[in-house]
Amino acid sequence: MKKWIHVVTLTVCVAACSGTKGPENSLTTDGTGTTGATAAPASTAANSPLSAVVSPRFSEVTIPAGTTLRLELQSAVGSDTSTVEQPVSAALRAPVTIDGQVVLPAGSEVMGVVTDVERSGRVKGRARVAYRFNSVRAGGEKYDIETSSIAHLAPATKGADATKIAIGAGAGAAVGAILGGGDGAAKGAAVGGAGGTGVVLATRGKEIHMGPGADVTTKLTAPLTVRVRL
Repeated sequence: MKKWIHVVTLTVCVAACSGTKGPENSLTTDGTGTTGATAAPASTAANSPLSAVVSPRFSEVTIPAGTTLRLELQSAVGSDTSTVEQPVSAALRAPVTIDGQVVLPAGSEVMGVVTDVERSGRVKGRARVAYRFNSVRAGGEKYDIETSSIAHLAPATKGADATKIAIGAGAGAAVGAILGGGDGAAKGAAVGGAGGTGVVLATRGKEIHMGPGADVTTKLTAPLTVRVRL
């Protein structure tokens, strides 16, 4: 009987010692004895930018044909200094607006070329220089444009030419009168007039020049569509 009691007691002890280890407590204790939950890993969302980069938005606006462009020349042109196809540049003096929105700001660069040049003639023909703008740069973009031609014509010199001839005739008549009386005056007038005419024929008329800062105006002859930042 005692033998069976010892066997049962031994079996109970073995079972108690070989029991499985229970799950570890997920709680931790700090140095102050306070028990708390283990901190969770930081969220990856916390490492993301606070705000995404927003791309600029644009809308397309069409400037109708006939719109006036008020310009200020940035380069010089002249009937005796310019050549056909020579570049010409200008800047917008005033902004272009559509429905109250600025679509081409003041200062926008406008580019073109000389299209016609004619020097003043010795007998007839007034000096002339013409050019046309074909592109504009605004908002960091370049646009092709179609515009009306701008031409500058030298003033007429007919009055000045007539004065030169008259002065020549008058001086010749005076000299002729001193030398030969009435007949001498008539002959002197003819000779003096011919001399005055010779001066006119040998002298060119006035040339035309437009320098930087000159105010000029042109118009769009075709619609222009531009991108405007919202």
